[in-house]
Amino acid sequence: MNEQTTTLLLPSPPRRWRVRFLTGQRERLRVLGVGESLVIGSGEEADVTLEDKAVSARHCRIEATSAGLRVADLDSKNGVYVGGTRVTTALLSLDGTCFSIGHTTAIAEIKCSDQAGPAGPLHHDDLGLVGESEVMVRLRARLRQLARLTAPVLVLGESGTGKDVVARAIHRLSARTGSYVPLNMAAFSEGLIDAELFGHQRGAFTGAEATRPGAFEQADGGTLFLDEIADFSPGGQAKLLRVIEDGLVRSVGATTSRRVDVRIVSATCAPLSERVLEQRFRHDLYHRLSTLVVEVPPLRERRGDIPALARVLLERMAGEVGQKQLSPPALDLIASATWLGNVRELQKTLYRAAALHAGATIEPAHLDLPSPAARVTKLDYHAAQELVSSHGSISAAARAAGVPRTTLRSVLERHAPGRHAPGRTGAVAQELGVARPAPEPRPGPVAARREPGSRAGTFAVDLTVSESGCDQAIRHSG
Repeated sequence: MNEQTTTLLLPSPPRRWRVRFLTGQRERLRVLGVGESLVIGSGEEADVTLEDKAVSARHCRIEATSAGLRVADLDSKNGVYVGGTRVTTALLSLDGTCFSIGHTTAIAEIKCSDQAGPAGPLHHDDLGLVGESEVMVRLRARLRQLARLTAPVLVLGESGTGKDVVARAIHRLSARTGSYVPLNMAAFSEGLIDAELFGHQRGAFTGAEATRPGAFEQADGGTLFLDEIADFSPGGQAKLLRVIEDGLVRSVGATTSRRVDVRIVSATCAPLSERVLEQRFRHDLYHRLSTLVVEVPPLRERRGDIPALARVLLERMAGEVGQKQLSPPALDLIASATWLGNVRELQKTLYRAAALHAGATIEPAHLDLPSPAARVTKLDYHAAQELVSSHGSISAAARAAGVPRTTLRSVLERHAPGRHAPGRTGAVAQELGVARPAPEPRPGPVAARREPGSRAGTFAVDLTVSESGCDQAIRHSG
């Protein structure tokens, strides 16, 4: 067998590693400090014994070193796989990296020694939040801390990270007895804002055949979730600010106002502070909505949760596509993929594989993984125009860009050149006490090349990740 080595480099080593071994529905967990090692296998002599007939008695050894977690094959029959490639040794330094042995998938997670975190199995809790990674543990703690307060909460996160799940979790933890009412603020036209938010009386306008309560009255005593708040119209922003400040609503056609008790939770994937500086979003409303802020981590920052997420998503769609499970190589593949669309994109990929391929097991060949090179890193008016032109429709263009259809439509309708007059950026920035934020760096290109003089099947891949400020190199020689 040809020797293959995988090396992943990080600038600072972790102090402890938590390794989860998933065999079917069963899970084993071990924590290793630097200098500690374990033998993994199916025999009695192994430190971690797996009930997996495809695993040798002494299959592999894992060792926590100052450079990362080292995995070494102990001349096993079925080998060790990292990133879909069979290896003899592998040095893993990325949080959430997976490797496969037999029918078992192992997930290596960086664990700081000053944070205990739960040692229980991965689970889908009653809040709808899946995973036990460090960032998810901190997120749950943050939600429990602010849920019983009354101030507005602004939920920030990339498209597809589950901001609506977080908003619903805040409502469940708040113990508020009223309803949870979600609204898509980007979908409102200017003429419908009053009726949708504040309701209307019978006969207030043509077609108003009955009195109808608005969203604020429906959520009285509960929570009002304002999704896509960055795309709310300027006129609507002023009306929303007034209600948040005085707690009074007056429906269309009414002569008196009514006091409501509503907890406001808003969400956006847009850089809201930048829109404030550009005078596309009211700074006074921004300060009201962002009294408390929750940031939802992208999937790339919690790769160790991907196996649990995949399991839960497949369970949810089982009624339609049947019971499905991922093979260890397939699970290894999705755990190492770049999910720019986050959980939403993962769900779409799993649904397509489960629906279009017969059999109970999803293999790597069944997964239609997205190409990162084809995705849009910055969506402005001109990029949106080009996307729609090349894909033929807004829906197809939004899928290709990995953004909601409403977001793409908003960019086309509201962000055309000349639509927004230049504002007092400096004055607003001074009032906010912030500088104009720089655009977030995106992962650099992946370059594959054949080594000079190498034989067929030998390749090298260099991956530069600017967002973490370090270089990662993956090299295989076969």
